Amino acid sequence: MSKRVNISLIGRSGCGKGTQAKLLMKHFDNIFYLSTGDLFRKFKTIDTAVSRRIQKILKEGGLPFDDLATTLWMHEIAFNAKEDQGVIFDGAPRRLPEAKNMIEFMDWLDRGDEMFFVLLDISRQEAFDRLTKRRICKKCGRLIPWVGDFRKIKVCDKCGGQLITRPDDNVEAINNRLDYYEERMIEMIEYLEKENRLIKINGEQPIGDVFKDIIKALDKK
Repeated sequence: MSKRVNISLIGRSGCGKGTQAKLLMKHFDNIFYLSTGDLFRKFKTIDTAVSRRIQKILKEGGLPFDDLATTLWMHEIAFNAKEDQGVIFDGAPRRLPEAKNMIEFMDWLDRGDEMFFVLLDISRQEAFDRLTKRRICKKCGRLIPWVGDFRKIKVCDKCGGQLITRPDDNVEAINNRLDYYEERMIEMIEYLEKENRLIKINGEQPIGDVFKDIIKALDKK
């Protein structure tokens, strides 16, 4: 396996992308982490027409202008990722044009042969259950998933802060995000599968088993 491995983690909301990204960062020492969701949430700290529009869309469970996500992560890689680093994309791409842009961009960086798209596959019902029950630390922002032993946590295991429901984890917004997956992401996943670029992992297993399956699949590549 190349030390400059580039991994895109995709799947329904709540499938465990962030959790697996953290485990993969420990496994591959020299890797740059990029979360499209985090990039969009940064807009909460500024007051512009774009930031206000994005905040409204995210609250409703939608996704911003198609090319904006691509622009943001391209900018992050261009200004921050070192030549010898791999890249983990947490939650990108989310639509077919974005996937094609990512493939072309990584090819341009001579990383095309080191690019892997990993689908953490969970059912819609499983995703809904996880999203309506997961919590976030009010103090430090740590996201506590509703899986395995995390379900037993009463306060933040990092700082002891109070656990609350994330503002965009209301039922309407969750259903909007899950609807989007059916409407736009399935087309992208089918394309990646057809192009032999997709690694499908059963995301409903325990966290450790999901991670082992990802590493096993990457090693085969």
